[in-house]
Amino acid sequence: MLHKIVLTLCMLVMLGSAAQAQLFRKASDGRRRTDFEPYSSAGIGVGTANYYGELSPIRDPVHSTFGMMRWNVSANYTRQFSPRWAGRVSLTMARISGDSYRFINRIDTYGDIFMKNLHFRNDLKELSAVGIYNFGTQGRNFLQRARLTPYIFGGVAVFAHNPKAKPPVAGEVASGGWVALQPLGTEGQGRAGYARPYSLVNLAIPFGLGFRYKFNEKIDVSLEAGFRYTFTDYIDDIGSTYADPAALADNPLAAAMANRSLESIAARRGGDRTEAARRYLVKFRGYPDNGTFDPFAAPVEGFSTGDIRGGGNTDLILLTTLRVNYILSPAIRCPKIK
Repeated sequence: MLHKIVLTLCMLVMLGSAAQAQLFRKASDGRRRTDFEPYSSAGIGVGTANYYGELSPIRDPVHSTFGMMRWNVSANYTRQFSPRWAGRVSLTMARISGDSYRFINRIDTYGDIFMKNLHFRNDLKELSAVGIYNFGTQGRNFLQRARLTPYIFGGVAVFAHNPKAKPPVAGEVASGGWVALQPLGTEGQGRAGYARPYSLVNLAIPFGLGFRYKFNEKIDVSLEAGFRYTFTDYIDDIGSTYADPAALADNPLAAAMANRSLESIAARRGGDRTEAARRYLVKFRGYPDNGTFDPFAAPVEGFSTGDIRGGGNTDLILLTTLRVNYILSPAIRCPKIK
């Protein structure tokens, strides 16, 4: 008989655990407060990745955001410390990319970017820790969590990256797959009179906003958008001026990847740049409008030693992520029956 009573009480406790959210208890000072218990959750996420920099200017947000959208995947652990404040640790992998060739039909506005003929892709690995403020209260039990909760977050992250590009299609320097750019020193890095090679491990500040939806007793689903301020201008390997070809003479591949303005074929897409380059030179550089000259026969002013190759501003990353989080609430323990 006692055994059945204890089992019944345990069932009643478990069924009534969600209803506890609606109860209030009085503290020693006589004030009423919600019966909140800290709890944890674990989750996974998938979404998109974008970069804003020399090859994807933030002043053109729509084209830059949707022009070369790539992917991100993540895993995270979150601790809810109070009804509104939480902390989250995440591991994220993301791919970003950019390409001057995207501006082939926009030379009136972005002709300088098109003429550089640069491209890259970069796979990022990020470890981040952020604080989260919820605009709706959260709780371990189902009834303690708001149905839909907007939130903001901010924190710190460390990430590893390695920008790569395809070698020239013509010229037979090293045609083929993707080549890591940092070891080449495409802007003279590591050589006499030039800067040191840029780091492949950097700090970033992640910040953004999101919306969390209470799917069921154990699962929350959230959609968020978060920027990364990266403290580096070399996510795309473009950040300074064109190096003197003589300084790169020790490495023909480095010389080929440093200044690609005279390549007729866009290496990543394989597209022919000739007609667009002619239009640019006729309209903005005073070349004769005869439609037959070779735009790649000689270096163009503004794309040679000492000229600006990069904009000098730090690169930004935007990750949009759909997350599924599982509530790790401890089980209710009942006394052992002897």
